[in-house]
Amino acid sequence: MKRFQSGGLGLAFEDVVPEGPQDGVMILVHGFATSTEENWRRLGWLAALERKGRRAVALDLRGHGHSDKPHDAAAYDRDAMADDIAALMDHLEIGRADVMGYSLGAHLCLAFALAHPKRVNHLILGGIGKRDDETRFGGKMTMAEAMRAASAEAIDDPTLKGFRRFAEAEGADLAALAACSEGAGRPLALADFARLAAPTLVVAGTLDKIAGDPQPVADAIPGAKCVALPGCDHFNAIPHALYKAAVFDFLEGWLDEDLP
Repeated sequence: MKRFQSGGLGLAFEDVVPEGPQDGVMILVHGFATSTEENWRRLGWLAALERKGRRAVALDLRGHGHSDKPHDAAAYDRDAMADDIAALMDHLEIGRADVMGYSLGAHLCLAFALAHPKRVNHLILGGIGKRDDETRFGGKMTMAEAMRAASAEAIDDPTLKGFRRFAEAEGADLAALAACSEGAGRPLALADFARLAAPTLVVAGTLDKIAGDPQPVADAIPGAKCVALPGCDHFNAIPHALYKAAVFDFLEGWLDEDLP
């Protein structure tokens, strides 16, 4: 992977340029505890974009993949992480692009689009929605505590246990992920989304209890489209063929509001 500097950290990225004419640039921002390799290459997104003639630029977030992994929560300020997207585009001399993030990546892309509206052609927010409850998980343990636990077996909450096991399988730096989960950020309210200027697609699985219902988010964004993927949860929605189809239909102007 290639590297660049942002906020004093070395960050890694993939830049897949298709042969022949290009039909735009897509910036990809993965979710918590995963990476470009897992989220976008292994699950088929880089190849799908290349087949469509779209240049794909995928960022490894701070603390993830091949990027630097500080263990200080202050390094994971969410505004600074969103600014990494702008720094990557500056590094590659990309003025405007389509931007897609999943889960944590979607929240960072939201912050980026609000701060840099003229740099976003289309905005795609995956694995994001509005939950009825105010807490992310059912137990008392935080994500940071789960990452710092002695083992996955010491974690009672099944969602947190799943994240910990996934992080271990990925060979992730657990201390860096714990610090990332504690990073400070400006809470975004649905009212903030009314300022989004780019055409926006919001996608989440109908069984995604982590993201919640994507429709209220789409309703808060002027003209946004919403696709709920039937039978998908937070983890199996990313590689789903319906997700890819919805994204390309949206980019190509074929997405109807009546789609599920």
